[in-house]
Amino acid sequence: MTAGAGTEEPLLRVRGLKVHFPIKRGIVFDRTVGHVRAVDGVDLDIDRGSTYGLVGESGCGKSTLGRAILRLEEPTAGEVVFDGTDVASLKGEPLRQMRQRMQMVFQDPLGSLDPRQNVESLLSEPLHAHGLGGGKAGIAEKVRTLLDAVGLPAAALRRYPHEFSGGQRQRIGIARAVALEPDLLIADEPVSALDVSVQAQVLNLLEELQERLGLTYLVIAHDLAVVRHISDVVGVMYLGSLVEQAPADDLYEQPLHPYTRSLMSAVPVPDPVVEETRERILLAGDLPSPADPPSGCRFHTRCPWRQPTRCDDEVPLLRELAPGRLVSCHWAEEIRDGALLPKSAEEVAASMGASVRATGSGRIETDALVQGVDQPIERR
Repeated sequence: MTAGAGTEEPLLRVRGLKVHFPIKRGIVFDRTVGHVRAVDGVDLDIDRGSTYGLVGESGCGKSTLGRAILRLEEPTAGEVVFDGTDVASLKGEPLRQMRQRMQMVFQDPLGSLDPRQNVESLLSEPLHAHGLGGGKAGIAEKVRTLLDAVGLPAAALRRYPHEFSGGQRQRIGIARAVALEPDLLIADEPVSALDVSVQAQVLNLLEELQERLGLTYLVIAHDLAVVRHISDVVGVMYLGSLVEQAPADDLYEQPLHPYTRSLMSAVPVPDPVVEETRERILLAGDLPSPADPPSGCRFHTRCPWRQPTRCDDEVPLLRELAPGRLVSCHWAEEIRDGALLPKSAEEVAASMGASVRATGSGRIETDALVQGVDQPIERR
């Protein structure tokens, strides 16, 4: 059973979802010489009324996954079942009607709002498009209600996006997303561009709207503190695949995948004594290219717990170690029990045929390419 799944059928069920982008070469004749595997076989369930937090490094495929669920990106393979309906098979009017129930809050609120429209026009547009609101007077009343729901005054109706602060613009984006009273809201890095104090306000607003409107959330973020604050279940992505999934409290108390552990070790602790003495897990090198991912476990080129041969050659399955705990690692039990100890970033790089150096920020960089990673695509 997938983490987060209860006795009731989940609102959203994703199975084997893939999104591959072709790499083209040539001026006269476009030739496909490879594919960027942005999302490469993801399974997840999201229960009604719950919040699923999705975390990972930039470039791991989080945003592409969210957009593919809404069909803003066309899936290459797999299925997206929303409330019993396969979204991937919908076209035309049925797809448009389904999108009324699935909305998105974008990372850049200014970029997602038309600068030529004032707030009244921005919020009334989706209502007009779907024939909702009950006429001009009804739509005007609905727009005022939306503004009040996100904590903006009625005077904001005549103003334009550039006249607001970043936090206020994100509130407008949220109001626009909930205008159609959706069941599922996908929030793609909703607070990453905001100050810390404003982040808390927007997160509290999302929680209030969820309780009031009965919303289901997929929250995409790279900030683990943000995800912990708002999520019931957390999934961790690496290079297009889900490597760990668990209830939020369980994941933060005892992460089982090496990648999750490295992410957790980078989260600042608001205690100077603990922060000074705790162990940091530094990863060697950068995220491999999704156009040419490593063989076997995709994390093995950076993994402090890597064991040669098996990790290099055998793809680990996403398996259930305990009720609600899914992890994609050959050695998860040994890591959990302390029977397998991590290597340093220098030892990991040396085992892959590269040397490393530490930067001033504490990041580890390699001065040689790891074999099989970031290699140019062979021309055909």
